[in-house]
Amino acid sequence: MNTKQFSYLFLTFITVVSGYIYLRYAYKVTDSTPFTQEIVLIILGTLATVFITSLLLNKQTEVEIVKEQNIKFLDLKTKTYETLLDLMESMSSQDNFDEQSITKLQFITHKLAIFASPSVLNEYNNFLNIISDISKDGSFTNDKDKLNAALSRLVIQIRFDLLNENINNTPTYSLEQITKLIKRNSNDSSNIHLD
Repeated sequence: MNTKQFSYLFLTFITVVSGYIYLRYAYKVTDSTPFTQEIVLIILGTLATVFITSLLLNKQTEVEIVKEQNIKFLDLKTKTYETLLDLMESMSSQDNFDEQSITKLQFITHKLAIFASPSVLNEYNNFLNIISDISKDGSFTNDKDKLNAALSRLVIQIRFDLLNENINNTPTYSLEQITKLIKRNSNDSSNIHLD
């Protein structure tokens, strides 16, 4: 809980307590007139209902905002993964691929660095190493098996990332390890050259 939330909570608490004390005092003062007491009770009940409703609505709004952000984030993730797979499909179906395809692959590397899980980044690094090895002739024609095996391992990690599934043997990555993975992926994608 941050300072702003704590101060709002504290002010709300003070307001409720002082309001209750005042209404309790008003209830005792109006002891001789029962009709006035009933009005004070109605006001007290209404204030309690409004307070509880506002708390529930605030919490619901917060949950809805987080849910909406998660949906947009997952949509962005999915589109980038689809772009990567589409690019790999087009590159593997061409007899020869050009520098433009390699450039697209490098930009996808930077997009993945934004939101991909460490497992995807690690597998993507392995995938880039294989791409670098088999792309020296500017084609994947004779290397389809290696490409498909590397791509299938990458797709498995992407699936786990998108579905938020946890693999039992997935290592835990520190911030430094994730940073190294991102830098290594960027370097590996820039080392893919056409001869």
